[in-house]
Formats: sequence, C-alpha cells, structure tokens
Amino acid sequence: MLLVGIASVPAHAEGIRDQQWHLDAMGAEEIWQLSTGKGVTVAVIDSGVEKQNPDLRGQVLKGKNFAPDKSGDEFTDYDGHGTGMAGLIAGTGERDGGNGAFGLAPGVKILPVRVPGVDAGTGSQAAADKEFNRIVPQAIRYAADSGSKVINISMAVSAGSPQLTQAVKYALDKGALVFAGVGNDAEKGNRLMYPAATPGVVGVAAIDKKLKRVPFSQYGPQVDMAAPGKDTVSACGGGTGICTSTGTSDATALASAAAALIWSKHPDWTNNQVLKVMLNTIAAPNDGGKRNDYIGYGAIRPLRALKTPGDPGPADVRPIDDLKEAVTASPSGGASSSAPAPAQSSAAPAPAPAPAAQAATDEGGNTGLWIGLGIGAAVLIGAAVAVSVLRSRRG
Repeated sequence: MLLVGIASVPAHAEGIRDQQWHLDAMGAEEIWQLSTGKGVTVAVIDSGVEKQNPDLRGQVLKGKNFAPDKSGDEFTDYDGHGTGMAGLIAGTGERDGGNGAFGLAPGVKILPVRVPGVDAGTGSQAAADKEFNRIVPQAIRYAADSGSKVINISMAVSAGSPQLTQAVKYALDKGALVFAGVGNDAEKGNRLMYPAATPGVVGVAAIDKKLKRVPFSQYGPQVDMAAPGKDTVSACGGGTGICTSTGTSDATALASAAAALIWSKHPDWTNNQVLKVMLNTIAAPNDGGKRNDYIGYGAIRPLRALKTPGDPGPADVRPIDDLKEAVTASPSGGASSSAPAPAQSSAAPAPAPAPAAQAATDEGGNTGLWIGLGIGAAVLIGAAVAVSVLRSRRG
C-alpha cells in the first residue's frame, strides 16, 4: 500500500507562511474572508493525526483507531503522513505565536481515522491490498456515520473490491464526498490505483505552480481533477512539525479542503451540488477539451468557486458519470465490481504531452505563479525523473 505522497523533508522554521506558495496561488487571504471551512468536518483516513501539533490544536476531533497493530490511538501518527494531510487541510498557523503553517480551510475540524499497516501480514503487495480492502471500507462507513462531509483518502493500493465500492456508495448516500489520490507511479507502470478508481470517488492528480501536471502523477480515466501537489509546506507529524512534501496525497488534501470551503458557505447544498460548483469553476485543460486523462476536468479554483459558483445544479444529480461498475481484478485475484480498469502493462509507454490547466483572468491569488505561467504550458512528461515514493508499512 502506498501513501500517495513523496517523502517529506523538514521545512525551515522561519517564514513558514511565506513558503506556502500553494496558498498564495489560490488567493488564501481573500478566500478566508469568504469562508474558512467552519462547521465542516473532514475525515482523514490515514496513519493518524497528532492533535497536539501546534498548528492543529483544537482542530482534531475524537476519531477512531482501526490499527490495533500499532501502538497508541488515532492521535498517534505512526509515520507523520496523516498529520501532514490534516495540516494542509486545517492548519491554523498558530505555531510560534502565529508564524506557523496554514491549511487551505483553517476553520475545518478533522476527524482522524487511523488505519493499519501491513507488518501484521506477509509484507507483500497482495497482502497490503487485501488488508486495505478489509479495513478501509469500515473506516469510510465510520467517517460517513460520524457526520464527515468530506472524506480524504491520500492512500492507494493496486486493487479494489466490492466492499470498497459499497462503502463509497454508502458514504455518498449519507451525503459525503470522497477524495483520493491517483498515485505517484506514472513513470513506473502507471497502474490503476484504488480507491481513486473506485466508482464515486473523486480522483485527484498533482500539478505544480505552473499548472503543469507533475510527471509522477498517474493518469487515466480515474482522474477527475487536479490540485497543487509539488513542494507544499504544511504542518506534519514528528520532527520539527513542519514539512515540505510532494505527491498526489497533498493534492487530494487541498481538493478536500476546497470542498469544505464551499460547503461551509453553502451548508444546505448536497454533495452533488458542491462537486458541481467545483467543476463549474475549475481551470479546464488548455487543449479545449472538457477533460483529459492527465488533469481530469482541470485544476481546482476555490476562490472562484466562492465568488462566482455558477449553477449548483439539482441536489440529487451527480455531475460526474463515475458510478458505473465494471469488472476488475479483486485482491484475491478473482473478478469484482469496481471502477473501469483499462489494461496496462508494468512498463506502460510514456504518453504524448498533455495540456496543462488554462488560465482565467478573474482568478485571485498569485497570478504570476498560478495563472500567467500556466498559459499554454504543455505538461512535461517522458523525462526519466527518479521519484522516491513513501511506502507505509502496509504492503
């Protein structure tokens, strides 16, 4: 099992907010005048969340520990990853008298849902997939039953299951949105990963400050949208408590935060309407197409979603046609109902250059980084870039 983030490194203590380019790019200060995510709970299904992190104090609710094989509880982050996702979503910047790291939605409450590693099993990928498909469906149902509007899963395995599909449907029926990272192995086979490829899950790819897809970000029909996922600085677990990280994990957390911002401003909207507004205001691919397999429908623009959301559409109509089931490989090697899974070899060729997200002149934030440099920029792929994927003790 993968935590879909690249290994993080400590960030310098001075000027933490100044290093958070993704917040500047999206116009965070203006966003926070409109919404901070207050009143919305985001479940972080991950390695645990350290509630005593200075930038997360008061933001972390009592959750649940589905990892009895690990010491501690849901507030004990066994590898720092879950705290990093919570920091990107809901960091308050309270560290060092207000000089810490902010999340995109600092008013959000985090529900920590800790899931186990694979050290109790054989350590094989098959064992990791099986354990994931046994535990994570329970975690999703718990998150939905606990009132989480948004469920963030910055994790990935190579097989889905009927149980996972059913749990996601359960969460959608309870009114939640589920976001998951599409994975970081585009240059290493580009396998379809779950739960991003599970019907009903919003699959999130990673882009950089130029709106280009980051080369490692996996591509395919499972990609619904993209968000910043390179060199993001946030509160994290262990060490200095502040990290710089890269991966579709980070992008997923920011997409989850964006949904929370919208929901906070429009608490009566359904999950379908929140997602519709995210799509209404997205920075679409610059090739003129409605979507592509690299950045999906485009890059999130939470400020525009708050200022000019457009028509949220019917409350009961999902704006993405991603609930159809198809036959794919199950963890046991048999067939199961899950998401569409095109055949891919372990050495898939690099795709042709894909378009970036196009600019919009009414978007707030640092236009020099986020908008101007993205105009007409082709996605740089095919170069042999060594990417070290952070693997949890789950597979």
